[in-house]
Amino acid sequence: MSDGFAMELCGTQAAYQIVPDDITSIDLERVGTRIESEGYEVGIRSRLCWTFTGPCDLTLYPSGKLMVKTQDKALAQSVAEQHVTVWAHS
Repeated sequence: MSDGFAMELCGTQAAYQIVPDDITSIDLERVGTRIESEGYEVGIRSRLCWTFTGPCDLTLYPSGKLMVKTQDKALAQSVAEQHVTVWAHS
């Protein structure tokens, strides 16, 4: 995609993987805190990933990749745009 990220449907067809362009690593603590401030509830906090529940379930990785667990492509697209324009740059 040309929106600053690639969005790939996962094999289960119940999740999308968001891969931001030009981001190879993020500060999980900063980005995770920003996502939490947007109303998502944090589940797991580890150095390997953070998980969130909210309008959809999210898994955030240190690489900047974000797994969006939903079958709603429009919701996944909206979350992806929020991630690459705001969250990943926190």
